[in-house]
Amino acid sequence: MYLNSILPSPDRLTHLIDIAQSSFLPLWKGAIFYTIPLALITFVIGLILAILTALARISHNRILQWIARIYVSAIRGTPLLVQLFIIFYGLPNIGITLDSYVAAIIGFSLNVGAYASEIIRGAILSMQKGQWEAGYSIGMSYSQVLRRIILPQAARVSIPPLANTFISLVKDTSLASLVLVTEMFRKAQEIASTNYEFLLVYTEVALFYWVICFFLSILQQYLEKRLSRYVH
Repeated sequence: MYLNSILPSPDRLTHLIDIAQSSFLPLWKGAIFYTIPLALITFVIGLILAILTALARISHNRILQWIARIYVSAIRGTPLLVQLFIIFYGLPNIGITLDSYVAAIIGFSLNVGAYASEIIRGAILSMQKGQWEAGYSIGMSYSQVLRRIILPQAARVSIPPLANTFISLVKDTSLASLVLVTEMFRKAQEIASTNYEFLLVYTEVALFYWVICFFLSILQQYLEKRLSRYVH
């Protein structure tokens, strides 16, 4: 009696299966054409910004240090959603109107840049002082030691936490739906608003995110194993 009250009837079950099947392709397209490209583009831009910010933080130029510190503090101290809203909904008040996809790229890139810069800065600072001294002893300049000795080693140290950052970014792209980017979660919202099967559709999109992040985790483990071969 109790099971009959909670289990769907055969007709209801068929209806749910039809919705799940019809939702699969739109969600898949949302992932392939919006979610994954958005994550990749913003991660690359954010990584470039992170390297520049990390170098500014460890430089001897006080002005660059403070600019980088203020940037990192402002981004890490405010919610990502608020940052996206300021860029997409706030900037038009001062005459700057951006396409939703561009606004999302800027917002996510700034966020990744701030967090990843601390990872890279920590990796650079973890290098032993003797690495610097060895470079100086053979006549290298500061920039040459940094470029040829320190950064390659810091890159290896940074891979695991940066991979985690990318996986988190893939999930965070769902926030782009709130600035009208038609990524995977936005597609799920549109589908659910037409059939009112919110639990089914949102569970389905959650599985999509899970599968994507699962394969990214496997790739991360592979990279870590490859890099660990060079650690003695």
